[in-house]
Amino acid sequence: MKKQLVLAAIAAMFSITAVNAQGGGGGQRMTPEERIKFTIEKMAPLNLDADTKTKADVIITDFVNGQQKAMDEIRAAGGDRDAMMAKRKEFSDARDAKLKLIFTEAQMKQWKDEIEPSLRPQRPAGAPAGGGGK
Repeated sequence: MKKQLVLAAIAAMFSITAVNAQGGGGGQRMTPEERIKFTIEKMAPLNLDADTKTKADVIITDFVNGQQKAMDEIRAAGGDRDAMMAKRKEFSDARDAKLKLIFTEAQMKQWKDEIEPSLRPQRPAGAPAGGGGK
């Protein structure tokens, strides 16, 4: 009985160490579906009416899926960072132009000043800008 308990404790410590060595699951990219849901939830303070919310949901879904597809293509072609940044800006500008057509001026200001910045991934304090060289 004592041996089983010791073995279980060792197995538990090994499992915990293995998970922590991999970063504990942090730093994983969100799936497109998670990004869409997260963005739509962040838009709650805009108090959109049903019609505008439906239109905004379609715009956000198209934006996330289109951007994901483009990033996957760039990664498959070798992952040029400048190309990725240009493509992200292109998609963001197109998304914002579409949102501007359905949002009021106040809602668009709130989107640009509060909501959109909160959607960008945040690096932990002290993390290098280049992603840690992994």
